[in-house]
Amino acid sequence: METTPNILFLMTDQQRWDAMGCSGDWIQTPNLDRIASEGIRFTNCVTTSPVCIPTRLSLATGLYPHNTHVWNNMNHQMPAETPTWMQAVRDAGYRTSLFGKTHLHPHSGDLREREGLMNAYGLDDVNEIGGPRASAKVLSHMTAMWEEKGLWDAYRADYRERFSTKPHLVRPSTLGLENYADVYVGQQAKQYLQNYERDEPWCCWVSFGGPHEPWDTPEPYSSMYDPKNMPPAIPRPFTEKRPRGHLDRAMQRMNPAFEPGEIGKLRANYAGNVTLIDDQIGEILDTIEARGELGNTVIVHTSDHGEMNGDYGLIYKSNFLNSAVRIPLLVRTPDSTNAGRVCESPVEWIDIGPTLVEIAGGELEHRQFGKSLCPVLAQPEATHRDFAISEIEGEIMLLNQEWKMALNTNGEVYLLFHLQNDPNEIQNLAGRSEVADIETVLRLQILEWLMQTQLNKPFRQ
Repeated sequence: METTPNILFLMTDQQRWDAMGCSGDWIQTPNLDRIASEGIRFTNCVTTSPVCIPTRLSLATGLYPHNTHVWNNMNHQMPAETPTWMQAVRDAGYRTSLFGKTHLHPHSGDLREREGLMNAYGLDDVNEIGGPRASAKVLSHMTAMWEEKGLWDAYRADYRERFSTKPHLVRPSTLGLENYADVYVGQQAKQYLQNYERDEPWCCWVSFGGPHEPWDTPEPYSSMYDPKNMPPAIPRPFTEKRPRGHLDRAMQRMNPAFEPGEIGKLRANYAGNVTLIDDQIGEILDTIEARGELGNTVIVHTSDHGEMNGDYGLIYKSNFLNSAVRIPLLVRTPDSTNAGRVCESPVEWIDIGPTLVEIAGGELEHRQFGKSLCPVLAQPEATHRDFAISEIEGEIMLLNQEWKMALNTNGEVYLLFHLQNDPNEIQNLAGRSEVADIETVLRLQILEWLMQTQLNKPFRQ
């Protein structure tokens, strides 16, 4: 690259891997499709943990949940002295900024009072919000604006009513389009870039709170998609005789009473939210282009985990099925040699940080386990990782290009899918005698990986 590139890091919350026009055929995302056509789309990107706090901590640090011991959405604050990729990018000479959600510290109190903490994490200019649930109680620049406009009380009342009836209630937000959180985040980032006049190259992290539930997309996006045209949910398969794990407990505990047509409605609302965010991304891209900088800007788009949206009879995330654990990943660089290519190699969410640091010309000096994608950006047909790993509640999942396997906390195989023959994960082969050798090989790979990814000293809590 002839000049130091700017970096635009786009992130959503709870966006499925197939929730883009370029990866599925049910959502319109012309701006994400443009990024894919000018860059590389990764088809086998796996989140480090299919739940918010553990995976966002892993992104910042390059560490796995078995390193951090943060296995779920527990009350956790990342210590200020924790080494991060954001610090490394800043140290490389960038002005770093964050608009939206990080969840690297508890969503409580007044987020504006923690800007010093965010600065310590490596972010210079900060306008942080809570997620959709937290914004019913957490103060931020955004919720202060809602309060000033007389909108916050109605938002809180709407939230209480939603979860007192049924969690998958579908209806537009009381905020309207102009004040909707994803519009707020997009517009704040847009204005920041419009007004950016510093000498340093910029690294702007735009972290949308959607399409995370509730299903409250405002008009006109809430009625943009016909529920009848949404893809059907993957049915919950027959429960075989095999070891049990976290997914089985979730299926026992969570059985939303879907009425006819409700899954189509929530999927249509979800699709509307994704398109709304895509339109905000389009405005940001137009701003960068108007500055004459689009040709020299690296763009990365991803999401922290997916959303079941009725698959297996479930909503939300927190399991190892594709709908929750596979995520979108697009990387577009000024080098257009491989534009429009697809990389099918397994990659991991924690690979994003080292990639951004290498692009910035920086270095990560702490021990971490992310692996820069830069080599595979030059050779998309190459193998980046032999397999990708995800963890939740003490369980471990391994995915390669042929198999997905998960171990429960007892080290027993309770999920095994042959992905080439069964892409929808309907036939769980775990425990069957004919796949015993496969289970042994994959379990040994996980055990070797665990040994290789131990820290020399404990992660600071």
